[in-house]
Amino acid sequence: MSSRSKEDLSCPVCHDIFKDPVLLSCSHSFCKNCVQRWWRHKQTRECPVCKFVTGRENPPCNLALKNLCEVFLLERDQPASSGSEDLCSLHSEKLRLFCLDHQQPVCVVCRDSKTHNNHRFRPIDEAAQDHREEILKSLKHLQEKLKLFEQAKGNCDQTAGHITVQARDTEKQIKEQFKELHQFLQEEEEARITALREEEEQKSQMMKDKIEALSTEITALSDTVRATEEELRAEDVSFLQNYKAAVKRVQQRLLLDDPQLVSGALIDVAKHLGNLTFNIWNKMKEVVSYTPVILDPNTADPELLVSSDLTSVRSGEIQQLPKNTERTKFSCSILGSEGFNTGSHSWDIEIGNNKDWELGVLGEYIQINGHLQSGVWRIWFSNSKYTVFSTSGSEEDLPLKKRLQRIRVHLDFDKGNLSFTDLDTNKNIHTFTHTFTDTLFPYIYTENHLPLRILPGKVSVTVENSC
Repeated sequence: MSSRSKEDLSCPVCHDIFKDPVLLSCSHSFCKNCVQRWWRHKQTRECPVCKFVTGRENPPCNLALKNLCEVFLLERDQPASSGSEDLCSLHSEKLRLFCLDHQQPVCVVCRDSKTHNNHRFRPIDEAAQDHREEILKSLKHLQEKLKLFEQAKGNCDQTAGHITVQARDTEKQIKEQFKELHQFLQEEEEARITALREEEEQKSQMMKDKIEALSTEITALSDTVRATEEELRAEDVSFLQNYKAAVKRVQQRLLLDDPQLVSGALIDVAKHLGNLTFNIWNKMKEVVSYTPVILDPNTADPELLVSSDLTSVRSGEIQQLPKNTERTKFSCSILGSEGFNTGSHSWDIEIGNNKDWELGVLGEYIQINGHLQSGVWRIWFSNSKYTVFSTSGSEEDLPLKKRLQRIRVHLDFDKGNLSFTDLDTNKNIHTFTHTFTDTLFPYIYTENHLPLRILPGKVSVTVENSC
């Protein structure tokens, strides 16, 4: 159609081809959405062109104009085809058949030639349909892979932003602690800030490289999807002449490995903040404090809030955090930053009035009913009842009537013992016995807004377990 025809088929409001055109009483036509938006800003339903006021809130559809617009768009979007492409280059006959052995369109003369002796043939339209279906199946897998890469990039974008937030928050905590240590600790403070910034720069660059790589793959996948879709819309002959390249292009992209979460991408907050004052005890022993277990915020459920010194945790509003491999799969739980696979270790936890909690260790996988499950040994308090449970054992209620306020968790890895003790009475609550074979991490669970706090240990030239 001519440019004049396009002008006649354009809405006076949006100046684009009519979409669902309606006819006003004054005989002017507009897109349905355009005229409705126009009337929302007017006191009367007047024509945008001649200002004639119509009484109809829902003007009728201009069906004839709608059909013309659809024909125009169809002709405009119809790809131009060359008649010469439909003719055999050897015999100038129309390509009506497809040779299954040579995988190419041929004419009836080619069929009877020596080149195609005893070959199998299909009508051109049947062959095109079969091959379209073949590519369509691959295209669906390619689109799914594209979606995986887009999701991975979205999580990487969120992780990159979270790294910056973590770095700023960690820097703030470092500065606050160093401020209490006064001027002579300035060198130590600068050294730790530098380490943090170097890690931030390193991990931010790592995420930047990951994001750029994912963006490159997404662009390549998108280009392949777009090119394949264009091939599928082509004429049968053109499609069949190019389908080998299309199949190869799609299959090459399908060989890409699926995107994976980046392990260790987040800032190692525990390394920078954990036991910070203890590490400089030889410079200011009077103000040094040491906590035997430091909580790792990278393992915390998004519903948990961790204190700035990483020693207490409570339930709070759900946070928008990126997915990362370190985060525990158990809801409302958090792990210690350091795992134990040998020796004897103790840590004391202040329960206070928290009414919904669990304490213990989490670690090695255990075979249960033919399936591997994360091993957990824990004591918990809920509904005014104390219970112990282990993945390797069974659940057991404890006959405790006294409300526990402070509990000591003691792990003797080599002897295979995990015990819980009431610190106020120094009485044993329960002891698990198991042959541990893998690293165990301190484990805390709570759904209460009151915090569970790991108590500081006694500090001297050497650290002594107070058991």
